Amino acid sequence: MTVLLFALTALLWGGGALATAMQAGVTPAPWSVALRMVLAGVILLGYGRLRGVPLAIPRKDRPAVVLQGLLFFAIAFIAFYEATARMPSGLAALVLSTSSLFAAVLARAALGVPISSGFVSGALCGILGLAIIFLPGAAAHGAAPLAGFVWALTAAIATGAGTTVGARNQRAGLPVVSVLGWGAFVGATASALWAVATGTPFAADISPSYVASFLYLAIAASCITFMLYFELVRRLGPGRAAYTLALVPLVALVLSALFEHLALGWPVLAGAAAILAGNVLVLARA
Repeated sequence: MTVLLFALTALLWGGGALATAMQAGVTPAPWSVALRMVLAGVILLGYGRLRGVPLAIPRKDRPAVVLQGLLFFAIAFIAFYEATARMPSGLAALVLSTSSLFAAVLARAALGVPISSGFVSGALCGILGLAIIFLPGAAAHGAAPLAGFVWALTAAIATGAGTTVGARNQRAGLPVVSVLGWGAFVGATASALWAVATGTPFAADISPSYVASFLYLAIAASCITFMLYFELVRRLGPGRAAYTLALVPLVALVLSALFEHLALGWPVLAGAAAILAGNVLVLARA
């Protein structure tokens, strides 16, 4: 069952990278995230009510749920949208896969979750892989690849932190669907406030590609995948659950090569191999 959860999560999120790239254009990233999270929150809480799941969050746990929403459902998604607007979605997903490193470190610091003996080696492999892929491009094309990389790395850090807070909320016995539903609404609110604060005007994109990618992202890559992902967090812990994000680029790179004409040359392949090897070492049992 755990293997199936891994596979479905990787496939749905891998497709989500390309769908996110399809969102770039008319509707600015924070507004796209806000709309996506509103729909996801309605679906998740509606599903919870139908299943009879308690939707109320105890007062003492509300700050942690808000923090998870800010990190996982707002910052991480806005940053990933911005990254895919500046670089191929497969490469952005590859950077996002390093969230397992951040999740492992933060879970060790905040929750006392042990990390593997291969963490240092894995972290060095991950850093080496990123350098192999992005340093040549940055030198050749200037600041644009660097900006995409910074946004993608921000998404990875926020995802790792949000995963750790999600593990804390599960340890507190909070129903996953309730936390995810309210977290999605927090993410929607934070994203909308970010758009207003930065003077980002709202613009609606009603093109078929945007609407189709929006529905995929809100339902398949948000509601369904969030449930799958945080079930893995419950079963395996935040560090090992984040390993699913090491598999996402394998799907995303193939789709990016097919639909975005990403050239899978030796720097991409060698860097991807180093990053994936790094994730394996980080999450290997001590």
